[in-house]
Amino acid sequence: MELISIPLPSPAAGTSRALSVLRFGKEGAGPKAYIQASLHADELPGMLVAHHLRNQLTALEQQDRLLGEVVLVPAANPIGLAQTLLGSSQGRFDLRTGQNFNRTFHNLSGDVLSRVKAQLGPDAGANQALIRAAIRASLMDQDATDELSVQRLALMRLAADADVVLDLHCDCESVLHIYTGTPLWERVAPLAGLLDARVALLETNSGDDPFDEACSRIWWDLAALVGEEFPIPLACLAATVELRGFADVNHADAERDATALLDFLRLQGIIAGPLSRAVPPACEPTPLAGCMPLTAPTAGLVVYLRALGDSVKAGDPLIDLIDPVSGNVQQLLAPVDGIYFARENRRYVSPGTRLSKVAGRQAVRSGPLLSA
Repeated sequence: MELISIPLPSPAAGTSRALSVLRFGKEGAGPKAYIQASLHADELPGMLVAHHLRNQLTALEQQDRLLGEVVLVPAANPIGLAQTLLGSSQGRFDLRTGQNFNRTFHNLSGDVLSRVKAQLGPDAGANQALIRAAIRASLMDQDATDELSVQRLALMRLAADADVVLDLHCDCESVLHIYTGTPLWERVAPLAGLLDARVALLETNSGDDPFDEACSRIWWDLAALVGEEFPIPLACLAATVELRGFADVNHADAERDATALLDFLRLQGIIAGPLSRAVPPACEPTPLAGCMPLTAPTAGLVVYLRALGDSVKAGDPLIDLIDPVSGNVQQLLAPVDGIYFARENRRYVSPGTRLSKVAGRQAVRSGPLLSA
């Protein structure tokens, strides 16, 4: 294992932070996987999964089972880790700029196309190598000076040329679910099966350039831009894995999830050896544009009426929202048929709070599709 420290610019006199990166296997020796945890720094299940991955990858490296390299970033957001307000972690938004830590990553499609268009040919493998080199060059030519921008750029430089990119997150309270690009689903389905994911949300452009999409979207963007004359493979298989809820930090889940991730890397030819179990069938995927939020119309006490993971019908009661002063009770109903998969963890909320999400089968939303 190689430990790499990437310094970030000091945000204030007398202070400094750095990204800590672990590399297993030999750089450039074979296919590459990149796994990061807690880009939203208060989402901790992935951090524990990374701890178990570190232990298992160390053993696999000692057993000479790595056929390529695995880059692991166990805490991908040291800026957010340091943000605490009145005792509560504030890891989702940068308190200096208000920006979501998992939005506005570099969209490289246009720049990379300008670099490679004149050199593309009929060989898909040669085109892949050409594009990968252009991705690296494009990111090296990017400039950043403030701490947040440097952190984003450093993470992209570590991941954007990988064959597999896995970004580990969690929701407030949820069943395990996955976000990935629509063109990638057939290849991501075994990951969903191995993780026993209940929901898989697909999209080609979510509207806000989250990390996984910034790494993988460039490949289907370029394929669409150049047409059928020049074959371009989907060379980066990227997914965001939502590891249940904030409080689901326990060794049993984390060890099981880490084993599933390593089994998936075995399927990708990055780790040698047999799978720990047969790959279960994947859940039925649904469009991200069919994921319907349920929002609080007023302030109130929240009482959930259905269990996470339930199949619901449009109109089914999901929430009682109670005004404790007037005694008024508003019953909030499922907006569509689908899987009730995620909800807010606070039980008293202000108006406009997004309380629950139902994964429906029909794409009914447009515009930016991710929550703030």
